[in-house]
Parts: sequence; C-alpha cells; structure tokens
Amino acid sequence: NEKVAVAKEKLKEARTRQKSYADKHRRSIEFQPSDRVFLKVSHARGVRRFGIKGKLSPRFIGPFEILDRVGEISYRLALPPQLSHVHNVFHVSLLRGYKYHPLHVISYPLDQIRADLYYVEEPEAILDRQDRFMRNKTIPFVKIIWRNHPEREATWETEESIRTSYPHFLPIS
Repeated sequence: NEKVAVAKEKLKEARTRQKSYADKHRRSIEFQPSDRVFLKVSHARGVRRFGIKGKLSPRFIGPFEILDRVGEISYRLALPPQLSHVHNVFHVSLLRGYKYHPLHVISYPLDQIRADLYYVEEPEAILDRQDRFMRNKTIPFVKIIWRNHPEREATWETEESIRTSYPHFLPIS
C-alpha cells in the first residue's frame, strides 16, 4: 500500500512536470470583434497520393471579419453569401490571424467549398510524363498542375491513380 501511494505521488509529479513543459510551448489565441482572420479548409477525404491524403500544404480562405466571440474558444465570422451553406461559428484552431494590407488581394474558389469545409482538387494540365523503373516493372508517371495552384506546386502522380480518380481527365488509352 505504501509503495502504491509513493508510485501514485511520483506519477502525479511527473504529470505536472510534463504539463508545465507542454504549456510553455502553447499560446492561447484570442481575437477581438472586427479583427480579420483566415479560415482553414481541407482537401477532399479519401484522395490518396503515394499514401498521403490531400496536399501537404494547408489551405486557408479569407480574410473574414469576426463578428463576436461564442463561448471561450469559438468565434462567429461574417461569411459571404457564397458560403451561406457553411455554419458561421468556428473553433479557434481553424482560424489564423490576418493583418490588413491595402495591396493584398486574395481570390479563392468559394463555389467549390462544400458545407463540411472540404473542396475537391481537380487537375488542370499535364506538364510532363516520365517512366520510373521499379525492380521488374515500369510505372508511368505524369506531372500534374492542379487547379487554383501555381505551377511550382505541380506534383508527380501515377498515371493509374489519375486515370481512376479523374477518368474524364486522362482517358483510358
């Protein structure tokens, strides 16, 4: 019994030590009404490229004005009419602060964003083709430029994955 009590005390000390260490690296994010923020949106679920779902870089839309604070960690945003199908209260983890600059012009495809804040990536063009040799197989790859992305974000995809995910884009030959 005494050993169990000592072990519990040591666990409690370790837990508080770990919590204080973790809290040093956290910061509470707070916004004021009329602040402007970006809203995080994600890529469509289920799209796999080389075992990784979606793009590696996070995507944000906005800026949107904060109308008011709802609870401790949620905010109500002033969304445009195109996003009327999206609920306008968001957790602070989905928001990023924005400092206004008059020359900063942002365009984003509001019509492609669904109610669950996901959008579907669509290929725009094939930039290059390449065959890669893996052991005893030759795998054809295509370099795809994606809609609403600059050319530097083009990715190499297997021809088969593009053909199955986007049959209208790369017909069966």
